Amino acid sequence: MKVHVLQHVQFEDLGCIRPWLEIRGAQIGYTRFFQGDTLPASNGIDLIIAMGGPMSVNDERDLPWLKQEKQFIRDAIAKGVSVLGVCLGAQLIASALGALVHRNPIKEIGWFPIQAVPTVESVFRFPLECVVFHWHGETFNLPKGAVRLAASAGCEMQAFQLMNNVIGLQFHLEATPQSVIAILENCRDELIAGPFVQRETDLLSVSPNAYNTINTLMTEVLSYLTRSIG
Repeated sequence: MKVHVLQHVQFEDLGCIRPWLEIRGAQIGYTRFFQGDTLPASNGIDLIIAMGGPMSVNDERDLPWLKQEKQFIRDAIAKGVSVLGVCLGAQLIASALGALVHRNPIKEIGWFPIQAVPTVESVFRFPLECVVFHWHGETFNLPKGAVRLAASAGCEMQAFQLMNNVIGLQFHLEATPQSVIAILENCRDELIAGPFVQRETDLLSVSPNAYNTINTLMTEVLSYLTRSIG
């Protein structure tokens, strides 16, 4: 399995996704935009993973590579490549497909529940409710042809699926204790009091079971997206 990772900042990497891929012998390539890397041809790639980052998908004037990245994602989807987007990555998929990405009325930062949205049987199914890790201030409209998979009290667009090979997640199922600390160290200034913004001590005090739960759910998402890949 050939996997390509779109990484936007050094401190938001694969988290629990990496060991899952390594166990399966995946070839993992990267485009690290923060290092000025260029994008490869999408031919031969089985799975693209677009990770998170503090920038907006609407920052094309300041970050011109965003336009190229969206075209890369759009072309890959048209070829039938499986694509997973995490937080900014989900917003990039939405934007690449013509949907509006905009500021959410409130920020979501911390451990808060999402709820599964009733939908067709053929798509990925989230638990009726589960607590996941959030860190975002923007959200997206549903891309044309996609179905919404999950919502929360703070943001109605938490996950979507397009066809049987594209999933966007607004939240971070890949999070590990180390990755949460890394985001905190780089984005601590965003912890401004709000109804869905936790204090740093609360962010860091969750039990290991909280990570086990979301990481297990991420493996289920990955298994779903790669089920037909040899």
